[in-house]
Amino acid sequence: MKTVGELSLLVCLIIVCFNGRGWSQRLPRPQPQQSQVPCFFIFGDSLVDNGNNNGMLTLARANYRPYGIDFPQGTTGRFTNGRTFVDALAQLMGFTRYIPPYSRARGPELLRGVNYASGAAGIRDETGDNLGAHSSMNGQVANFANTVMQMRRLFRGDTNALSSYLNTCIYYCGLGSNDYLNNYFMPNFYTTSSDFTTKAYADALIQDYTRQLTQLHSLGARKVIVTAVGPIGCIPYQLARYHGNSSRCNENINKAILLFNSELRKLVDRFNGGQLQGAKFVYLDSYKSSNDLYQNGTANGFEVIDKGCCGVGRNNGQITCLPLQQPCADRRKYLFWDAFHPTELANVIFAQSAYQSQSYTYPVNIQQLATL
Repeated sequence: MKTVGELSLLVCLIIVCFNGRGWSQRLPRPQPQQSQVPCFFIFGDSLVDNGNNNGMLTLARANYRPYGIDFPQGTTGRFTNGRTFVDALAQLMGFTRYIPPYSRARGPELLRGVNYASGAAGIRDETGDNLGAHSSMNGQVANFANTVMQMRRLFRGDTNALSSYLNTCIYYCGLGSNDYLNNYFMPNFYTTSSDFTTKAYADALIQDYTRQLTQLHSLGARKVIVTAVGPIGCIPYQLARYHGNSSRCNENINKAILLFNSELRKLVDRFNGGQLQGAKFVYLDSYKSSNDLYQNGTANGFEVIDKGCCGVGRNNGQITCLPLQQPCADRRKYLFWDAFHPTELANVIFAQSAYQSQSYTYPVNIQQLATL
């Protein structure tokens, strides 16, 4: 039987033969090397979706210009002008090809990872229904289970070798934003705000998320990044609707989110403390990182922190980028690309800090997680 190291080398050789397009010459190219982990699996929403919603009947789609205006492959379904957070993170980990979306990942390509993220997705199944079709976290976990079944064939039915391989990969899970944006704080469409207090809702989300993450663990996930929900009370979409006096942001939303984030960090402690055997979870405090960037945007060259680079209405936040709309000329000066999503530069900054430092990661950074 081959060792995990030998399998990793074999996988790298297979990937060279079967992968599609790689990083563009317009992006910083990593030195030729093996990636720090053999594969990277991604679960999430529009912040990291790279095309899974393109074929769905939904308003949560970004497969039209100006989305992707700065991306080397053009418009792909990414909800920003260029790279997403996980694109930049994969590059930092040494991957020389983009992780493919589940909608088109096939054969040996599965061995380096798959992106299951879906715009409008949430921890709860009904979240995002106001926008149309999507794949919730439950659906994404089911899709991963299907991928594992396909991978068994690539390992010639050797479940022990496959399990050892999957144990070495990194898994990113970024859910929860839409459970607030497109559920709890949308009382005209959902009843959750009358069914739950903010504390009870956070607890209900954590209960569902615990089950979903436990299922991922049972399928082979060991090195897992879970992200806090960012301060969505400060995004252009909310700023376009909020008329508070004491704060620029809707602090009622932010306070509700902090309840969820607090419980998520406790969940990481429980998982790492023995609740899930062999688990190595990292809590990524995207609330703090986003808030720091929002408060100190000028230090990173951001001149506009409260408006989308493209969009319609107040703060360019009432409607997202329209097809063929002309965006702002200098995307590097904008923190937000549209009503909801960061620009490529903001994504790259987030990724670099999460990978290299422990300012926003607990108990280790992502570079350290890769070596565990």
